[in-house]
Amino acid sequence: MGRQHVVTRESVVPAAADDVWSRAVTFDGIDHELRPWLSMTVPAGADGLSLDSVVPPHRVGRSWVRMFGVVPVDFDDITIAEVGPGRRFLERSRMFSAPVWQHERTVEPVDDHSCRVRDELTFEPRRGAGWVAPRVVGALFTHRHRRLVAHWSVRPSG
Repeated sequence: MGRQHVVTRESVVPAAADDVWSRAVTFDGIDHELRPWLSMTVPAGADGLSLDSVVPPHRVGRSWVRMFGVVPVDFDDITIAEVGPGRRFLERSRMFSAPVWQHERTVEPVDDHSCRVRDELTFEPRRGAGWVAPRVVGALFTHRHRRLVAHWSVRPSG
């Protein structure tokens, strides 16, 4: 068994926690955060799936991770291990690049008009990728948070 790594990213998003949560846990929201570098396919039978209707543990299915939205570079065999309390999910999945992958996201109100989004990734990359994997995952989630904040920063208020 290899070494596990932990990467954490946290951002204050200029929008209400309920609004951010309702978008951040959809495949459209995930895809928006990943673009333009990556995208993810919706697993078979998971179109329209809502975390509100999932009873954990729930295997969602295999999603292909595609570079530039076209070239398959990895897969994520998604399992939702926990949902809640509050605006929280815990995904425990298996990826080709990381046989052990855990992603926890929480969205907590800061005030009526902003919230804190926190992602914590715990993963064990395949052999040979140990030194580069934390840098790649860190850069990817920095990008995701930048896209998430930008999305809500340009939306009209009201």
